[in-house]
Amino acid sequence: MLVIGGGTGGTAAGIQTARQNIKTIIAEPTTWLGGMLTAAGVSATDGNHLLASGLWQEFRQKLYQHYKTENLATGWVSNTLFEPHVGDSIFKAMCAKEKDHLSVMYGLQLQSVLKEHNKITGAVFLNADKKSVTIKSKICIDATELGDVIAMSATAYDLGMEDAAYSKEAIAPGKNSIIQDLTWAAILKDYGKGSDKTIPRPDGYDSTRFFKSCTSVFNSDSIAAPWTAQKMLNYGKIKNNKYMLNWPANGNDYYLNVIEERPDDRIKKYAAAKNHTLQFIYYIQKELGYKNLGLADDEFPTTDKLAMIPYNRESRRVKGLARLNNNYLVDPFGKNESLYRTGVSVGDYPVDHHHHKNELAPKIKFTHVHSFTIPLGCLIPEKTDGLIAAEKNISVSNIVNGTTRLQPVVLLTGQAAGALAAVCVQKIFSHVRLASGKCNRFYYRQNVTCCLMLM
Repeated sequence: MLVIGGGTGGTAAGIQTARQNIKTIIAEPTTWLGGMLTAAGVSATDGNHLLASGLWQEFRQKLYQHYKTENLATGWVSNTLFEPHVGDSIFKAMCAKEKDHLSVMYGLQLQSVLKEHNKITGAVFLNADKKSVTIKSKICIDATELGDVIAMSATAYDLGMEDAAYSKEAIAPGKNSIIQDLTWAAILKDYGKGSDKTIPRPDGYDSTRFFKSCTSVFNSDSIAAPWTAQKMLNYGKIKNNKYMLNWPANGNDYYLNVIEERPDDRIKKYAAAKNHTLQFIYYIQKELGYKNLGLADDEFPTTDKLAMIPYNRESRRVKGLARLNNNYLVDPFGKNESLYRTGVSVGDYPVDHHHHKNELAPKIKFTHVHSFTIPLGCLIPEKTDGLIAAEKNISVSNIVNGTTRLQPVVLLTGQAAGALAAVCVQKIFSHVRLASGKCNRFYYRQNVTCCLMLM
């Protein structure tokens, strides 16, 4: 079994398949595991605080053990905040325990997907030495950050906003190519009173971009004053005098749509997002007076000390056997399809879209939603065999991606994808769609608590 991408969903998928005694390889382009939870620096989890289940709960318990406390609500944005490098070490330790069935290969850049007729049979990568590596597998899980396996395999997908006729959602804004803002996160550390960690003035620095981020230099009579500077920083406060910098209100969110670009071209364009975050850091140090806060020197193994990858809030979304839309979240037990009967992962966070940095983005009036389950069919492509989705690339509407994209949900969805993949291999199903019918009994029998199954 091949998991392409060792992010949040991919790591969970690999651990789960290995625990079901399936030989598994996780192919990860960086040197870290955990994706948005770790390498992207977004180590403040959103939602699922009371939905303790599966690998999400297991991961959280290991955080409690590491910090010797269950009180990880150090910042006001979340009930669970932690240092990114700690999350990476936990995921690596969890994978190491499954070494008899799980191998993790780092530094592998996806080049192409192998396909015979309509079935995925593996993938080709480029390693750190620029040598080609081919991995063949019975089942492939797309756990890339942007759904690259889906695109390379010519599997049907959606991207961008949708109109009501297509999504069947009354609040759908209309068809366009707009995606959510991304963020290049950073971890700041307090180096102590009297220290000066001010970075060099970034190219193109413009302090007015951040004037509305907090009250310290707020100078508008037409807009209600936002938070104070310290409260803004405390949003992402984590252990050991550190702060996660992922601030949406005139902070370091940045609009950039490079999903359909080649990897090398993405890297070039990501430089603008990095520079924007550096400008925000310089603003905090120079304009707000926090010279003692500098980029943490004990987090990311990067030359600039910023996160290793961007926090992408949106990906390609596979066209699956089932499609989750806002109607189901609002009324899961109504007259619509009984999708709750096939739920394999759970979430409870409000639909959350970030569009502050794109003036062309239409306004959307989001509705209140209940705790929800993600149907198994959302992980399975309509037509392509041998492929399972396990990240922000599952079959949901553009609206619903605003809640299914969050870290605890993706952990559980990835675990469910791994369980499904294992059933495919164990039962020697060539078609994932056939194996999905066996999963209800599997979840019940094996007590895989990543899901809420109503039989």
